[in-house]
Amino acid sequence: MPNDLIDGDPLIAQNFFLEIDGSVVTILASVSGLDIEMEVASTQQVGKDGKSQTIKTLAGRNKQGDLTLTRMAPPDATADKLWQWFHEIRSKGILQSDRTNNRKNGSIVLYDSTHVEVARFNFTNGWPSKIATDQLSVDSNDPVKENVTLTIESLERIK
Repeated sequence: MPNDLIDGDPLIAQNFFLEIDGSVVTILASVSGLDIEMEVASTQQVGKDGKSQTIKTLAGRNKQGDLTLTRMAPPDATADKLWQWFHEIRSKGILQSDRTNNRKNGSIVLYDSTHVEVARFNFTNGWPSKIATDQLSVDSNDPVKENVTLTIESLERIK
């Protein structure tokens, strides 16, 4: 009798991309921060004989951290969409009254080896708050990588 819990194949995390507003912006080497979490609210009361007791735990507010994207540094930052977006915010800021100007919705999309989409994490109101370039060394032949921090307001796995 087959086990229904392990009938399917696992996700393989090797083919994934960043989409912004429906179009692929960059190929990624790694992603961290795909955490979907709620705060836990605990209620405590003093019980018999004055002993503190945890009575219940409840779901609190949704928590959202940043996404950290690692990619190969582009040869020309002036032609790169992420760098253009970052410079736009860095030079002009984000208007308090305009929540759609520089904040964008996007997705981290995972594909299988046949290039079929198998998972999707959608984020809302994201913007690049930091781009960090790897340490450079004359002793290295490795490609230069960048870590891009996307500050986001919500994250949801929809597939």
